[in-house]
Amino acid sequence: MEKPKGKLIAVGGNEDKGTYPNPKSKKKYYLDFFELGILKRLIQEIPTKNPHIEVITTASLIPEEVGDRYMSAFGILGAENARLMHIRTEEDALLPEYLERISKADGVMMSGGNQQRLTQIFGGTEFLEIMRKRYHEEPFVVAGTSAGAMAMSKIMIKGGSAPESLLRGSVKMSHGLGFIDGVIIDSHFVVRGRFGRLIEAVVTHPKTIGIGLGEDTGVLITEGDLIETIGSNLVVVVDGHSVGYTNVHDVAPGRPISIEKLTMHVLAKGNVYNIENREFFKDEETLQQSMVQAAQR
Repeated sequence: MEKPKGKLIAVGGNEDKGTYPNPKSKKKYYLDFFELGILKRLIQEIPTKNPHIEVITTASLIPEEVGDRYMSAFGILGAENARLMHIRTEEDALLPEYLERISKADGVMMSGGNQQRLTQIFGGTEFLEIMRKRYHEEPFVVAGTSAGAMAMSKIMIKGGSAPESLLRGSVKMSHGLGFIDGVIIDSHFVVRGRFGRLIEAVVTHPKTIGIGLGEDTGVLITEGDLIETIGSNLVVVVDGHSVGYTNVHDVAPGRPISIEKLTMHVLAKGNVYNIENREFFKDEETLQQSMVQAAQR
């Protein structure tokens, strides 16, 4: 299968705290925006001067506030051609204005919030088809944080309690936007203790790779399978290909899951992981040396 010409940037979050409100709570929604370094990397990965970037706030319950922060951040970075898409309904996603803008954009940034809103509103639409086609055929960059990152994969975590994970059925899965297959992405990974949640998701779907994104941290995915860690925190890779015995499909709901031979890697800034070959490299230079040696054999 031909490798995609575009790039994915999946970010662990820490930017939208208006995600899962309690209707009885009077707590005010607020933002704690992640560092500008990752947004700067997004701009750098687009091979166009003053790139046209569309910020999609669909996942968020506070789209105007989120949008204002993105416009401020991109302004600080000198990206003068960033615009907002406050797409709130399935009907909005069908508007010719948005279809024309997504066809002309150089890249997109999907905000945090609720990943199910992204799949419900964009699933099966021409808007999503244009994005996927451009990602595969052009140097189009698709970035997303928190929910926007989790929704990128074909199989998506839609919810589940971290403390109750590794008890069968505690993690809820759904279909994502389908930019990348064979991986499952989780966000806010370290702070919210989602190790068990991602492990259960991977073991439930054999031969997948789990990517756990720390806050203010992300991965740049090139050619559909090369992961480079960017940002200030860490990324955990959970490889389910070598799993031997597991009772995940046999044990009763709510009962503990057993797993044999699960492989994990922890990536800091600059580390690289090859999804296809399931290999860890300390940096891009080491990866290139390995590729040269492989070609010479």
